[in-house]
Formats: sequence, C-alpha cells, structure tokens
Amino acid sequence: MASFQPPYIKLYETGELPKRTESLNKILEDCCLCPRNCRVNRFAGEKGVCRVGSMPMVSSFHAHFGEERPLVGYYGSGTIFLTYCNLKCIFCQNYDISHLGEGKEVSVEEIGAMMISLMRQGCHNINFVTPTHQIAQIVSALPYAIERGLEIPLVYNCGGYESVETIKLLDGIFDIYMPDFKYGSNEAAKRLSAAPDYVETAKEAVKEMHRQVGDLVIDKRGIAQRGLLIRHLVLPDGLAGTREVMRFIAAEISKNTYINIMDQYRPCCKAFEHPPMNRRITGEEFEEAVRIAREEGLERLDGFV
Repeated sequence: MASFQPPYIKLYETGELPKRTESLNKILEDCCLCPRNCRVNRFAGEKGVCRVGSMPMVSSFHAHFGEERPLVGYYGSGTIFLTYCNLKCIFCQNYDISHLGEGKEVSVEEIGAMMISLMRQGCHNINFVTPTHQIAQIVSALPYAIERGLEIPLVYNCGGYESVETIKLLDGIFDIYMPDFKYGSNEAAKRLSAAPDYVETAKEAVKEMHRQVGDLVIDKRGIAQRGLLIRHLVLPDGLAGTREVMRFIAAEISKNTYINIMDQYRPCCKAFEHPPMNRRITGEEFEEAVRIAREEGLERLDGFV
C-alpha cells in the first residue's frame, strides 16, 4: 500500500490526464517525441529511428532486484522493459531488446494490466525501462491501471536523450525520473550513440526533470518515493567524461542529487570493434570516477550512502 497518493491520480481525477494523453498521441502523427524529430506518422504505420509504430512493444515485465537500493526495497522494482530505443549505443547491454527488437506488440490495456500485476506482487514502484519513444502509449494505459487501484510511484528510466517539450507534458505523471547521463562530450556521444547533440539535450532534460520532482526523497523504510536519480556508467579511458558530468550536476542541478556511478561496463554489441570499448573498465578507473564526484561536492552516491 502506498504511503502517499501519487500526483498522477489527481491528474486523472481532475481530467488533466486525458488532456496530456491527447497531446502525446497527437505528437505521434508527426513524431517529435524525442530529439530525433523523425516527423513520421506512427498511426499510419510509418516508423522512424526507434522502429516502433503506434502500438506499445514490450520485451518483458517482472519484479527486478538488480536496480538501485531505494527502488528495490523489500519486494523489488516493478520493471516493464520496452522494446527498441531512441539511442544507438554501440555497447548496449540490452542489445537484444534495444537493437534487435526482442518483444511483441501489446495493447495499452495490457500495459495497464502489467502495472496492476506488478503492484499486486508487492513491487514498490512501476519502472518503465526505455520509455522515451513509447511514452504516449504508456500514458494512454494509465487510466486503465488507475481505475483498478494503481497507487505506487512511476519511474521514468531513460537514456537521457529526451525532448524537453515531451518531459514537460509528463509533469505530475512520473514520480521518479532516472535518466542516464552518459557523456560529458558530444564527440563521444556521436561516436558511441549516434547522438551528436547529446550533452546539451540531456542537460536541458535533466534540469526539467529536477524542476518537476526535486532531489530524491527516500522514506523511513529506505524506499524512494519521489525525485531525481541519475545514473552514470564509467567507460574505458574516461570516455564518459565523468568530470564534466559531475561538475554540471553539482553546479546546475543539486549537490544533493542521488547518483549511481556504475562499474558494470562490459563489451557488448559492437563494442569489440571500437577500442578501447573492447575491454572492461579497471578498478582504478571506477575509483577515479567516484573520487571526481566527491571532488565536485557530490556525496549522495549509490552504494556509498
């Protein structure tokens, strides 16, 4: 049972949620949900970079115990893995889902039923993994779930390559934003994710996320209720630009930002063809990333708090 009422319930009760749904679905007719701005009509069967039409596509859903501690809690984070992605990371560890399209089309009602199933299993939140390109479909599914008792926080778990205009339409819908901040330089972003404008785009999106939800709030049980949680994956030879990322977070977001500096990089997908991405990071590289975060005044680090 939720300890507070998520704002999305009020949006539903006041009639604001249907308006947001209509706005998001309208975008699909000339799609600019994400910064790719493909301008395809997804309702007409046209597909852009993300390769998803008007129907949701899901790979799997289950209680996940491998996420950050404030999300996992006692009974897991209720993850729904969405198929495909708007980024083209050559090292993606979910390559089968994001690049190869493992999954199937489902209805919005089925998405809603997944949320209810996960809540009934005891999950502390509903965690949408890679929702960026399917957010219209996800929001369309919310009324179905709300009418059946959904009352736990919603998590927007994304790659950080987001349209600020789309994020603004999600104000009051998502309780927890969990973006990656992958790179401190556009050169690396272009080479590794085919996103030459990643840095500026992610900065603006993260600012808007923080404006909406603030710093991460964790209850007495140690479970996240609302706020911003940023992930940063350490890459070989400093390609993630950790100094630049941490300096931005400390100076322009908040020194109280909850950050997961991740050490689990391993070569996947096409990484073997692009040295130094063809090797794991060293312990020293990870320790340096943590040291940099602390030097920039960031102390709220997952695994160290």
